[in-house]
Amino acid sequence: MTLYSFVSHLGDQNKRLFFMAIDLLVAPLSLLLTLFLLQSLSQMIQQPVALLTLLVFASLFCASTANVLGLHRLSLNAYESSGILRSCLVAALVAVACSSLSFVTNTGLPTALFAVFAMVLLIGIAMSRLLLRQLVLAIYRTGPGRTRLIIYGAGQTGLQLAAALRAGDDVELVAFVDDNPKLQSLTLMGAAVYASSRIEDLVNRKEVNRVVLAMPSATPSTHAKIAMRLRRYGCEVHTLPSFADLLTDVDLSKRYSPVPIDELLGRTGLDEDLPAVSHAYQGHRLLVTGAGGSIGSELCRQLVACRPSHLVLLDHSELALYSIEKELQSIAPDLPITAILGSVCDRKMMESLLQQNQIEVVLHAAAYKHVPMVEKNEIAGLQNNVIGTKTLADAARLAGVERFILVSSDKAVRPTNIMGASKRLAEMAVQDLATRSDGTMFSMVRFGNVMGSSGSVIPLFEEQIARGGPVTLTHNDVARYFMTISEAARLVLLAGTFSRGGDVFVLDMGDLVPIRRLARQMIEGAGFEVRDEGNPDGDVEIKVTGLRPGEKLIEELLISPDMLTTPHPKILRAQEGLLSEIEIATALKDLRLAIEENDASAARDVIKRWVETQEEADREGTTNAP
Repeated sequence: MTLYSFVSHLGDQNKRLFFMAIDLLVAPLSLLLTLFLLQSLSQMIQQPVALLTLLVFASLFCASTANVLGLHRLSLNAYESSGILRSCLVAALVAVACSSLSFVTNTGLPTALFAVFAMVLLIGIAMSRLLLRQLVLAIYRTGPGRTRLIIYGAGQTGLQLAAALRAGDDVELVAFVDDNPKLQSLTLMGAAVYASSRIEDLVNRKEVNRVVLAMPSATPSTHAKIAMRLRRYGCEVHTLPSFADLLTDVDLSKRYSPVPIDELLGRTGLDEDLPAVSHAYQGHRLLVTGAGGSIGSELCRQLVACRPSHLVLLDHSELALYSIEKELQSIAPDLPITAILGSVCDRKMMESLLQQNQIEVVLHAAAYKHVPMVEKNEIAGLQNNVIGTKTLADAARLAGVERFILVSSDKAVRPTNIMGASKRLAEMAVQDLATRSDGTMFSMVRFGNVMGSSGSVIPLFEEQIARGGPVTLTHNDVARYFMTISEAARLVLLAGTFSRGGDVFVLDMGDLVPIRRLARQMIEGAGFEVRDEGNPDGDVEIKVTGLRPGEKLIEELLISPDMLTTPHPKILRAQEGLLSEIEIATALKDLRLAIEENDASAARDVIKRWVETQEEADREGTTNAP
């Protein structure tokens, strides 16, 4: 067993016994040292019985008095603050008791000797504990998982933090760093104070893994700049408020906290306006594709609350599938959950999955949605988004599934990119099946950007602001619709209850949000100032990088302006044209051939022929203009 293991596993009772043993030893040694210093030891040697009696009495009385006064129950870390006074009292009582015993036994020792004994004993008790503390700290430093820490700021807050850290064993204060030249080269609380210019050397040389910014009066932008520089050295950076703030009624969570994104976008409370959907899914056997994604995982969480009889999760990402399965099992341990690792493009697998699990409702959220990535990988995007949807929808119809709900996107409306075109083709394939299906009810749900989803602009802005900028904007005039993940998931579930077959449902998403305004609000909401020509000393710059391939300035939700109402005022039903059975069969045949040949040019030709794009709409608008 190592010393670290031995020390760390000592129980409280064993620690008290250890302290008692020290006092049993310190008291007689202190008395012998006092006799030696005052040249009375030779006199007492001639009285061996009296000397032995005095030593044993001093030892036992010291240990028992220390125990009564709670000195043995005091931790080594707390000894300096509250143990010295108790040690003084123990030393004084032992000296008085030994002096009385000396007088009774007529040893002839002067009273002044016991006054010196009290001081020597006090030094012995204190030094034994202080040395023991240093020894224990040295042992703990050899243990695993210990955090080596630098405090940035040697002012009052930094010193208070250092004092608090002395009470713990899992954090070691390596040094202070401060920009005040008067404090540099001093040693405070046992740690040296260095200039901030030496912090990189300290982090590397002393193997520091955490820096705490103890500068509560500094502005958030100052904290951000220091933190950005420190993170380059590979250590964690934490910010500490003042201890005065901790003890007052100041709400620290709101001092510099960013404004919630849903408030900036005006989306607060809208998901609560959507009615419950438990009745439509309770007791049913459900399949969610793309179950590990942003929308798919939220669908699963809401469906669990509906108490289905069986929930099947499908995803081609092993990690995403494992994570959502583990989460759902912890939420609903009694619900039968089956996790399937696979692709919606696998026809035999989809047919087998639906039939063996007797699926009644399919919620198809699996798709490649990142516009620039799909633009660079158009064959993979079309294969997954179009062919995969058609494959799953055919399998659902063959298996007699009651309802099939496709999660679509506003980018499907007059698309300018492959991702949007693939979602529109998927919609048309489902619309075609809806016209020829007597058993399965097919529907689609179209909505805009989802706050916080993978690939969304909002987490990108948050990350860029945390790094100190710049915040990248593709165009000054770009604007988007936004909604919360819970809204999107509830809308998809509601679509299944409103569907009459072949419906395209659209949520009333409010007003378009200018992305430049959103970027500015997020920067200012985080406590920073925007750096531009009017404010060159600001903290975070907004940098325009240019529209990405296939990106629109303004997204739309409707191809046709005709809208029908539904039982809920914020959910509308779009009336849009569709291809005939022969046309969709031709389009899909040509697309499959292009995918098999890995011919991106041919695939784009299919899109140009069958999908109304923004370019065509603009051209027709110009032609029809008066």
